[in-house]
Amino acid sequence: MRIFSLVLIGLLIVGCKKKDAPTPPESARLVFPDSNSECTTGQSINATTSKVEFRWLAAENTESYELRVTNLSTDITQTISSKALKATLPIEKGAPFSWFVRSRNSKVSETASSQTWQFYNAGFQTTYAPFPTVIIAPKLAESVFKDINNEVTLKWSGADVDNDIVGYELYFSIETPPNTLIASPSPDVTDEKVSVSSNTVYYWKVLTKDSEGNTSDSGIFVFKVL
Repeated sequence: MRIFSLVLIGLLIVGCKKKDAPTPPESARLVFPDSNSECTTGQSINATTSKVEFRWLAAENTESYELRVTNLSTDITQTISSKALKATLPIEKGAPFSWFVRSRNSKVSETASSQTWQFYNAGFQTTYAPFPTVIIAPKLAESVFKDINNEVTLKWSGADVDNDIVGYELYFSIETPPNTLIASPSPDVTDEKVSVSSNTVYYWKVLTKDSEGNTSDSGIFVFKVL
């Protein structure tokens, strides 16, 4: 009888033991099109459009992937789901794009996003404008603290398929759009300290210039100083 009771208690303990929660998916690693490159492998559909295959590596705990591709000239995003490690989309020739992959698992609500890469889809150009500047800090709508010198450091990164960036133009103000040019950094300078006040909202953007006279605009970013 005692042995039976011990077995019964053991079964109850096992039966009441909490199941492990499902594990959220991890981020996929992008493979192709390469970051800051010109994609020349697209299959031409017509004079303005080609099909491009996007590829990535498998992510742990992932059932499906969501590919998101954005035309940086029009800000139009295409989205497609795939259980494979690739997907094909028709995109405009000669235009700059950004893309990333979101990992999903139906057992959890959490998702995981890959890095975001930029590329140009090959067209008939012999030269390309720089990619829109990527804003690193402060992030869009971020709240930040000023340092002991009442300053905040603005950070960005630039890239160009032709590798011929000649400089940047940094616009910064408390009004939008920010039309006050406060600095014109050289290509190897991608940060700038700015004087700020507490409880104030600031707007800023960065223009990238290349040796062919082409420019690209980061778009307007905003942050608040606490």
